Amino acid sequence: MKFPGILKRRLIPATRLRFTGHMQTIIRNMGDLNNTEAMREHVKPAHDSTYEFKSFAIRPCDEDQDIRKRYRPFLLSDEISESDWVSKLELATAAKMVDTELLVQNKDRLKILVLYGSLRLLAYEASRILFRLGCDVRVYDPAGLPVKDDEQHDHPKVRELRELSKWSDGHVWISPEQHGNLIDWIPLSTGSVRPTQGRTLAIAQVNGGSQSFNAVNSLRILGRWMRMFTIPNQSSIPQAWTHFTDANDPVDGGNRLKPSSNRDRLVDCMEELVKYTIVMRPHFDLFGDRFSEREEAKVKK
Repeated sequence: MKFPGILKRRLIPATRLRFTGHMQTIIRNMGDLNNTEAMREHVKPAHDSTYEFKSFAIRPCDEDQDIRKRYRPFLLSDEISESDWVSKLELATAAKMVDTELLVQNKDRLKILVLYGSLRLLAYEASRILFRLGCDVRVYDPAGLPVKDDEQHDHPKVRELRELSKWSDGHVWISPEQHGNLIDWIPLSTGSVRPTQGRTLAIAQVNGGSQSFNAVNSLRILGRWMRMFTIPNQSSIPQAWTHFTDANDPVDGGNRLKPSSNRDRLVDCMEELVKYTIVMRPHFDLFGDRFSEREEAKVKK
């Protein structure tokens, strides 16, 4: 337990020792306040150093160039991407999962849709981490998307968003705070198709002022109603204007997240999203099997 500095300074050394010892005895007698006795033993995954800095990013020669140009605005030049901070991340556990459970078995790469409603720079940084981990990352550009109504369901930008949602295995939402515009165009259901059910979801937000979690907490609730599996971790960047380098900064191409615990948390979230999606994707149809819907289908027959 920590005691106010002014109180500790006013006590003579012997009295200070007796006071500290007395308080520690009180704490012990109060019992296990954090219920640590009930904790399950934590076993760390075996570390494989050969995967520490490995990249499984899709090479230009291995993909459709129209897709690359349209949905990957986060890509950097070769000279930058080989030396920037994302390439220096130690991501051995997630990278090994991607290799052994997907690529070696010739399974599809994880398909991740990234949606942003405020600072796209954070969305790009998140995308770079996921792309290095071998994900097929597509960033949706909301420019031209109409305000939600009941008439423009055939609008090209609406159709594009819905098709991307159906294509995806997981989503990343970067503070699309105006639910009435972007997310509302992805319905809970379209006929028998549920564009988001069973997908994983990672959420993050940026703040102009001090740290807040209002947006991510709201998005977490929204994800639940859209039948998505939102990962436990989340990211919130306070005073975002202080966390990015200038656009003309020569280091890593400019407009990049500066080193901080907030940047580390973003990495945590993207790594966690990859792990959860790998584990859950094989069971996608199982999670979509519901008693109420089976009963409803019986009635319709």
